[in-house]
Amino acid sequence: MSTSIDNVFVKQFEADVHLAYQQMGTKLRSTVRSKSGVVGASTTFQKVGRGTASTKSRHGIVPVMNLNHEPVECVLQDYYAGDWVDALDELKVNIDERRVVASAGAYALGRKTDELIISTMNNATLYVGDYSAGLNRDLILSAVEILNTNDVPDDGRRFAVVGVHQWNELLCMDEFVSADYVGADTPLLNGFEARKWLGITWVLHNGLPVNGTNRDCFIYHASSVGHACGQEVKSDITWHGERAAHFISNSMSQGAVLIDNDGIVRIKCSDAQSA
Repeated sequence: MSTSIDNVFVKQFEADVHLAYQQMGTKLRSTVRSKSGVVGASTTFQKVGRGTASTKSRHGIVPVMNLNHEPVECVLQDYYAGDWVDALDELKVNIDERRVVASAGAYALGRKTDELIISTMNNATLYVGDYSAGLNRDLILSAVEILNTNDVPDDGRRFAVVGVHQWNELLCMDEFVSADYVGADTPLLNGFEARKWLGITWVLHNGLPVNGTNRDCFIYHASSVGHACGQEVKSDITWHGERAAHFISNSMSQGAVLIDNDGIVRIKCSDAQSA
């Protein structure tokens, strides 16, 4: 057997991990402002203020908007997910162990990516509701009103992330499920089902903050949250003779930060079942 066969194995495994991470690992990365290829321990997202248009005299100097730039720093953290694969175990199973472990590692890192983004959203201070009621039209319209009042662009890049119970409540609303309101097509987001309603892409997520029956959901614009990546998902496979097994290590370096508090609204919902 060629001594370079391990290199082929490692490259194929890493390709499997990266594919699984992109397809099924993270739901929220594509819904926020994302920056890849970051060099260093942190990066900066620019928050730009509003400009004002003015007139000028003939042959006069064009007025300067003097935009306010507020740099927002995003610190990157390193994360790992690894597991052992015993050489003899691979002979006893009827599944592709490499692909199973690759997917498990990718999913773990994907959940960590979403955890970083959700934790950042949890710093938002604008909210509607008081946890006394489930997700309903009034809460949704109140949240949208706040975004509109804050001049948050309605440019197709508004997103809402809700829990399982809230998703079921949405499915009970004719406006959310009827093709007369949302069209006949069901969009996909990173391979997951999503729905478009009120100009907002709605996403189901299991990792939202919950305390007892108090659930936090969020409606936000993509530019309000920043996600930075210094290293995409990377795999390393090492043979350990004393264990007669490969150790498969997956790693990444990522971070998230709140860029614009005006562009995200927390919806305080009750997770309790209706009587």
